[in-house]
Amino acid sequence: MASVSIETAAVARAAPKKGSKPGRFAPNYWPFVVPALIVIAAVIVFPWVFTLWMSVNSWTLGQAQVFAGMDNYVRLAGDMRFWESLWHTVVYTSLSVLAPLVLGTLAALIFDAQFPLRGFLRGIFVMPMMATPVAIALVWTMMFHPQLGVLNYLLSFIGIGPQEWIYNQSSVIPSLVMVETWQWTPLVMLIVLGGLAAVPREPYESAAIDGANVWQKFRYLTLPMIAPFLMTAVIIRSIDAVKSFDIIYAMTQGGPGTASETINIYLYNTAFSYYDIGYGSAMAVVFFILIVLLSFVLLMVRARANWSDGEAR
Repeated sequence: MASVSIETAAVARAAPKKGSKPGRFAPNYWPFVVPALIVIAAVIVFPWVFTLWMSVNSWTLGQAQVFAGMDNYVRLAGDMRFWESLWHTVVYTSLSVLAPLVLGTLAALIFDAQFPLRGFLRGIFVMPMMATPVAIALVWTMMFHPQLGVLNYLLSFIGIGPQEWIYNQSSVIPSLVMVETWQWTPLVMLIVLGGLAAVPREPYESAAIDGANVWQKFRYLTLPMIAPFLMTAVIIRSIDAVKSFDIIYAMTQGGPGTASETINIYLYNTAFSYYDIGYGSAMAVVFFILIVLLSFVLLMVRARANWSDGEAR
């Protein structure tokens, strides 16, 4: 009995007490976390901290850097070219969201029906989304050519004269929106098509018995049930369109004049064409704040539209 008591006491002393720190064989996750933190700090945190610092400095490439405080932001508030580029961004973003949303929803309703070769035609329809923006810009630039472009050639068959497209200040933004719509309507179609696949069929059967027509079914059944998917498409397209750069720069460089100069183009020209790094950094900070505010508003609207009829269920 004495030997059993001695062994029991030894085991009790060897066992870790409740609430004590884990032993030396406890898993340590820091070696896996630290590399990720270093990458995030190097790729995300440092560039933004450096941009904030540069925005309060006056620095033109090749000249000495001078602390300027809030001078760059004050200058930005009185820069009419900046406000013009902001207006161009608002117009371009609004049209680039609305047009794909309407056409993508219409395409989703068409492809949701049963007809021969539906899968093959879906694959053809989403192909523009897979192309690179610069390649798209080059092809559409040739199509928009006033003399040699195929679009004016096609318009001649229906009695419409040649258009200047991206070479006219009044039509350049709608022309760019046409390219954006052609590329990203398939994305909206896929999102809405996923929503239509989740819609139950029983309400449509009841509506058919009550004598509802096609428009009434869409207005009172389909549209409310796919509203969250539509808001998802709006959020994705808004964030993507507001920061659009490659297609605009490759096709017009912000021209003719400054007619298609969005904030992205103006920011790029300021920092890398005029080498005004400090002023360009201030513009980047303001643009980032605008994107964050836009994202916040869209997410709030998305939360409210998230099956808002939940109270009735």
